[in-house]
Amino acid sequence: MAIQRMDNVLIVVDDMDAVIAFFVELGMELEGRGPLDWSGAERVIGLKDVRQDIAMLRVPNGQGRVELARFHRPKPITPEPHDAPANTLGLRRVMFAVDDIEDVVARLRTHGAELVGEIVQYENIYRLCYVRGPENIVVGLAEELG
Repeated sequence: MAIQRMDNVLIVVDDMDAVIAFFVELGMELEGRGPLDWSGAERVIGLKDVRQDIAMLRVPNGQGRVELARFHRPKPITPEPHDAPANTLGLRRVMFAVDDIEDVVARLRTHGAELVGEIVQYENIYRLCYVRGPENIVVGLAEELG
């Protein structure tokens, strides 16, 4: 059996409003938001006595989603170091293709985002950068050239 698609990426957050605003500014659409009231969730994630809120955002063409979770119980654990560099083990970033990288960076800066390095060009194919947004979420941006 083959994989059908990547459905979503989960990001655990503390400030749900700030992170939603960041991803909406990026161009994602909020599908829904609210408490997760499904008893099966505890069995899926392997935690007991869970209380959490979730939000689902989707790419406008419907080909990808980001799920946000804010845990009230059990308390979330902060990774160390808080602003882990790109060579830290684990999931480091989510990358999105954009039309105008300069415009997207400028708009995300209004939500506190900062460039991790700089905007660079890879041959005559892409302009690329990493942006660190709220809660140290790192998003890659790729503008296809030509």
